[in-house]
Amino acid sequence: MKYIYTFSLSVMKGVLLVLMFSIGTAKAQFPPVYTDQMIAAASVDQMKRVYLTPQRIVWTSGDSLVQNADELLKKGEGQAYFGRQTVCRITNKNGSVSGLILDFGKEIQGGVRIMTSQSNRVTRKVRLRFGESVSETCSDVIGDGTTGTEGGATNHHAMRDFEITLPGYGNIEVGNTGFRFLRIDLAEPDAMVAIKEVKAIAVYRDIPYVGSFKSSDDTLNKIWETGAYTVHLCMQDYLWDGIKRDRMVWGGDMHPEVMTINSVFGYNEVVPETLDFLREHTPLPAFMNGIPSYSMWWIIMQHDWYMYQGDLEYLSGQKDYLTALLDQLTTYVAENGEENLRGRMFRFLDWPSVRDTAAIHAGIQALMVLTFEKGSFLCSELNEPDKAEIFHRLAEKMKRVTPDPNNSNQAGALLAMAGILNPEMVEKEIIMPKGADGYTSFFGYYMLQAQALAGNYQDALNNIRQFWGGMLKLGATTFWEEFNLEEAENAAPIDDIVPQDMLDYHYSTGANCYIGLRRSLCHGWSAGPTPWLSENVLGIKILEPGCKKIKVEPHLGDLQWAEGTFPTPKGVVYVKHTKKKNGKIVSEIKAPEGVEIVGQ
Repeated sequence: MKYIYTFSLSVMKGVLLVLMFSIGTAKAQFPPVYTDQMIAAASVDQMKRVYLTPQRIVWTSGDSLVQNADELLKKGEGQAYFGRQTVCRITNKNGSVSGLILDFGKEIQGGVRIMTSQSNRVTRKVRLRFGESVSETCSDVIGDGTTGTEGGATNHHAMRDFEITLPGYGNIEVGNTGFRFLRIDLAEPDAMVAIKEVKAIAVYRDIPYVGSFKSSDDTLNKIWETGAYTVHLCMQDYLWDGIKRDRMVWGGDMHPEVMTINSVFGYNEVVPETLDFLREHTPLPAFMNGIPSYSMWWIIMQHDWYMYQGDLEYLSGQKDYLTALLDQLTTYVAENGEENLRGRMFRFLDWPSVRDTAAIHAGIQALMVLTFEKGSFLCSELNEPDKAEIFHRLAEKMKRVTPDPNNSNQAGALLAMAGILNPEMVEKEIIMPKGADGYTSFFGYYMLQAQALAGNYQDALNNIRQFWGGMLKLGATTFWEEFNLEEAENAAPIDDIVPQDMLDYHYSTGANCYIGLRRSLCHGWSAGPTPWLSENVLGIKILEPGCKKIKVEPHLGDLQWAEGTFPTPKGVVYVKHTKKKNGKIVSEIKAPEGVEIVGQ
């Protein structure tokens, strides 16, 4: 059965963009003049392109140098023509460099189309600066991909700062990056350029938002939607980490994205294609991205994808590599059950814990337990009972080792998830004393999972409101690679020029590999609250592969009600939970044929 949904993406400043999504990708039609050889060598773009009008003029050089800027806020015709017309004119004189900054209302992946008018009969050179924040459009430095340049500004992975020549009386399309803001400066002295239209070109997969979440808390609703949109933008040729910097496939970073896709979009080919990309580019005994833990996350993702989608044929195609990788990991377990991934390997959990060797050891111990447990289940499904037993016994042996998490949220969360440490102890002694200040964009998802295992859903909801809600307060329309609540206390919103007495958050903060403007403000690993809210507030837990059996166990905390939909291979599950005055929760559940629902 096919479902068609209209998904409204609420845009900042009250602007609403309504996009129609439908399942299925039409077969590419090639012109008859193309030869069979040309067609065989062709690649078909699966993306949709939408031209968006700017929603706001953030800044100009002044009325005398930039005239009629508001003309760029009109929809326009998308076609140059002869005749008198009012257009935006940018003028340089007496050594000035004039320009303006446009706000397209919401972060997008793509580029821009600039159209000049009849008044502009000669070519003109302009400088374009794309920005995920207004601050980024004002950086004067074109970085070389390192973090040592001013503010971290960079053209690394995607060009965000460059000059182009506009055609006389025509249009040009340029750019392929993540941005919300665009600065245009006239780059020629004592000159004028007449611009008729500027459109952002949003490039995205044309797919329905099958999953949904609504509750009595608008902040949580917005957080769920923002996480879903963040991952949607990262679903490009492959499943990327970010759409500005880090347009790469990272084996560990993908896990929160895959869980978001499971909860929002259901099956999408970008997941198996990206998992296969990692496998094909990592011949054993190498580890994915050069990081052992990322090969473990690959196994965990194979398990979670199979549980949600139930595609045994796809899983069977992974059998040889999967079992060989599990066999390889067994060689890194010491006789006493302790992980022994030593040597020149990059031992990594999350960037904030990258220098904490004790926490990394504890976290990898837990991650290996999870890997062997899930790998054992997959081997059973693949009719490999002997291997399933070997990996199960090894997981149980490793569980008896209890490494010190060194008060690390990252390590503590994984140890709780693996059943090595008591979740209540981890939540009470490690996670809660720090509160939302101890959360990170990537591992915040697993910290939430640990709090859920401890039964503290209320504080988990509060941490979501504080941490991810803190990004929304600063003007985020997608979630960020890194965020720090303490640094954000005196920070200005990212959607305007920063006042002198306030902190420029994007420019002046950050650490490790995401310092300053180099930091991505649309990073898929930060979307953890979206699947977490579906799983724990709506209460949808998958018990059998392909969602054949689902347990519905809602946890509303201080919410009065919550409702939503959830995609399964058999169709859409609908739930609505309402809290009565006596605290009892009454649930309405609708499930398609072939999906068994069990209660608490």
